[in-house]
Amino acid sequence: MNPQVSRVLHVAIVTFIIGIIMTFVSKIILGSVGLILGLFVLLIIISINVFFDVIGTAATAVTERPLNAMASRKVYGAKQALRVARSADRVASFCNDIIGDMTGTVSGAIGAAIALKIVLYATGSSAGETAVSTIILGLIGAVTVGGKAWGKNVAIKEAEQIILVVGKAMAWLEDSIGLVILPNDKEANRKKGLFPVKSHAEGDSNSGKTS
Repeated sequence: MNPQVSRVLHVAIVTFIIGIIMTFVSKIILGSVGLILGLFVLLIIISINVFFDVIGTAATAVTERPLNAMASRKVYGAKQALRVARSADRVASFCNDIIGDMTGTVSGAIGAAIALKIVLYATGSSAGETAVSTIILGLIGAVTVGGKAWGKNVAIKEAEQIILVVGKAMAWLEDSIGLVILPNDKEANRKKGLFPVKSHAEGDSNSGKTS
C-alpha cells in the first residue's frame, strides 16, 4: 500500500477510536455529575484543545539550529525536541487536526448535554433546549477560538522553549517507562520519500557517537 494512503488510513482509524473513547467517557462523567462539574469537564476538554494546538503551532514555528546546539551540549530533552522539530508536519497533524477535531466534537456534545441539564433544571421540560444549546455552543466556540488565538501567539514567540519542554517530557517518558515517541527513523523514511532530503549535517544530535 502507498505509504501516504497508509498514513491517512492510520490517522483516520486512530482518530475514530480515540474520538469514541473520549465521547463515551465524557458522557459517562457528565451523566454522573452535577452541572458545575460538567462545566469543569467542558473546560478541561477545551484546555486540551488549546494545549495541543500550542504544541502543534510551536513545532512548525521552531527552528532546528538552536535545538541542534543544545543537543550538542547534551541538554536534557534537546534530542527529543529536535525529533519533534524534524517531524513538524506529523506533530502538527496530530495536535492541531486529530486532537483539535476530536476535542471540538466532544466539547460540542458536552455543551449540548449541559444545555439540556440547564433547561431541565430551570423549567422542568426540554422546550427551550435549542435556544440554550445555541448560546452555549456559541460560547464554547468563542472560548476555543480565543484560546487558540492566544496560544498561537505564545507558540510562535516561545516556540523553542515550548518544544524543549515537550522534548524533556518525551525524554522522561523514555527514561522512566521506555515509551519512545517519534522514534528516530528519519533516514528510513527518506528512502520512502516521506521527508525531503536536507543538506545540513545531522551529526549535531549524534555528536556523542561520532566523537
